[in-house]
Amino acid sequence: MKREDMTARIADTGTTWDVAVIGGGATGLGVAIEAASRGYEAVLLEQGDFAQGTSSRSTKLIHGGVRYLQKGDIALVIEALHERGLLLQNAPHLVHHQAFVVPTYEWWEGPFYGAGLKFYDLLAGRMGLGPSRRLSREETLARIPTLEPAGLRGGIVYYDGQFDDARLAVTLARTLADLGGCPVNYARVTGLVKEAETVLGVNVLDRETGAHYRLAARAVINAAGVFSDEVCRMDAPDAEPVIAPSQGIHIVLDQSFLPGDTAIMIPHTDDGRVFFAVPWHNVVVVGTTDTPVAKPVVSPRALPGEIDFLLDHAGRYLTRDPSAADVRSVFAGIRPLLRGATGQGTSLLTREHQVMVSRTGLITIAGGKWTTYRKMAKDTLDMAAVVGGLKGRPSRTEHLHLHGFPLDPSSCEPFPTHGADATALRTLMGTHRELAELIHPDLPYRWVEVVWAVRYEMARTLADVLSRRLRVLLLDARAAIALAPRTAAIMGRELHWDPAFEAEQVRQFCELARGYLID
Repeated sequence: MKREDMTARIADTGTTWDVAVIGGGATGLGVAIEAASRGYEAVLLEQGDFAQGTSSRSTKLIHGGVRYLQKGDIALVIEALHERGLLLQNAPHLVHHQAFVVPTYEWWEGPFYGAGLKFYDLLAGRMGLGPSRRLSREETLARIPTLEPAGLRGGIVYYDGQFDDARLAVTLARTLADLGGCPVNYARVTGLVKEAETVLGVNVLDRETGAHYRLAARAVINAAGVFSDEVCRMDAPDAEPVIAPSQGIHIVLDQSFLPGDTAIMIPHTDDGRVFFAVPWHNVVVVGTTDTPVAKPVVSPRALPGEIDFLLDHAGRYLTRDPSAADVRSVFAGIRPLLRGATGQGTSLLTREHQVMVSRTGLITIAGGKWTTYRKMAKDTLDMAAVVGGLKGRPSRTEHLHLHGFPLDPSSCEPFPTHGADATALRTLMGTHRELAELIHPDLPYRWVEVVWAVRYEMARTLADVLSRRLRVLLLDARAAIALAPRTAAIMGRELHWDPAFEAEQVRQFCELARGYLID
């Protein structure tokens, strides 16, 4: 997958695309794959990098949603549990089982949460990952020795899915390319092409070269996530907003705060959200918050009150109270929630999705969550086929193996998230021994992955590599800053950067990374 090949395709003015997708997060990538897998000519246009926004800043969980069960949203839970099972089948190199414990401190919590999680198991049916069960106090502490023991009565263990969100997004982009689709990052849609008050294409700016393109398309799909309202206003300046942006943050702590492989889930926090402490890539991800924001931004920053909230809640449930000095990284994302009634808090808004069609034929997919991205895409393409007058074709994605699907999981080492591509990575590493070194003693990545990201995964900036292809910025922001110069040197050789541009890349990345540190 090479960007120059993709930009050459959008430069061809003789092409009329069946589907043009605006947005390269989970939703847009899913929609484009759905189109390409049905045999439609599909182009995806992302103004930044794939999953640069919300889709790389999640809690790293593929789950049915225990909190939705609490609210009685059974249909959403069933849908999400089904999609969770499909992702485990179609991308086993990126999605795996994760054990969670709900600790119980009050007499009623054991039977109450135990019954709820048994119902969760029942809803999962044959897609279940294992039965939940009650734990004694001793069993709970054996699984999580750093759990606060004072007043602990026991716990309930249950199972959900965990994943690497940005790596899955890159895998979706590669799957799209494998299917003949055209993913293009750093391609900003600047306007819609209309004839007779009907949307028939998009105007695009290549942010790398400054080139402008006019793409004709039978169906144009707005999958811009938190920026969906901006695209809607390109269609109609007075369009009513459909998104209620809500910020959620996570802090990252050393593995010593939660050793072992079991996560903690607290069903109800002070602001009504679920609280998680989850082992991930040899660190602990703690989240999340729910803070309404006036408008979305590309690089949101955590607010001091949000950080204090997570530190306080982590201290309540862990024997060792974390402080700001213990935080290795803090990252924020903005949820593209569907707008509800006036005055309704964002923690109460639905995580369902909605497909809308404007009077000019612009199709907008809004809401949803990572777990259900495939179902969202299917619903959107069913509508796009009607709006665009496309020949009806059935969905093929339910059993579509994603790029890198490993025939033998043991063959993926030492690059497990690359799946079947690990063989080619090992070959490249063997021909350039200096690339075999770990980039940092506390991180699981090797320098060969930087080269791979540039050559085959369309990484164009330091942040593309150190934040999304490799998750260094989220795992340890200080390490990311220290690694920036050498990473830039390797990328510079691959992309033919001049010294001034390389230095500017380091400067920009370090400025970004400092926003992941607590002052």
